[in-house]
Amino acid sequence: MNTVQLVGRLTKEIDLRYTTSGVAVGNFTLAVNRNFTNEKGEREADFIQCVIWRKQAENLANFTRKGSQIGVEGRIQTRNFENQQGQKVYVTEVVVNQFHLLEPKEVTEKRPRETQTNTGNNQGFVGQNQSNMGQTPQYNWNEPDYMKLEGQPLNIEEDDLPF
Repeated sequence: MNTVQLVGRLTKEIDLRYTTSGVAVGNFTLAVNRNFTNEKGEREADFIQCVIWRKQAENLANFTRKGSQIGVEGRIQTRNFENQQGQKVYVTEVVVNQFHLLEPKEVTEKRPRETQTNTGNNQGFVGQNQSNMGQTPQYNWNEPDYMKLEGQPLNIEEDDLPF
């Protein structure tokens, strides 16, 4: 059984991008508080990488902002690839099947919206903004920003997609 349920806060806006075939994919980090405090009495958190696909990715990006409290349900996925230095890199992330908004719309709307800027070499994706909403961008799926490995191709076959 591979089931994950998390409640936490978004560390930044959802990084919404599209594959070459127009499939939406959102990457985000969820800060999840631990149930205990450390020796200093401080509460620690785990920062968990998540990915969400298709219409749910677009909805999550549209209805949340940095700091929004959400619940997610999904599964843990691990994958690996070889980087430019020939080293095998492992990635573990939660593939989200469902999300739940856990704060009122009014609270979310009071949060300032971060501006999406494409920094670094992230050809292959585009941040979601007003200028490209409703359009299917023509980009190559080859250098995902969330992996922080510029120039590393990511080969995803139809069989790898969670739907």
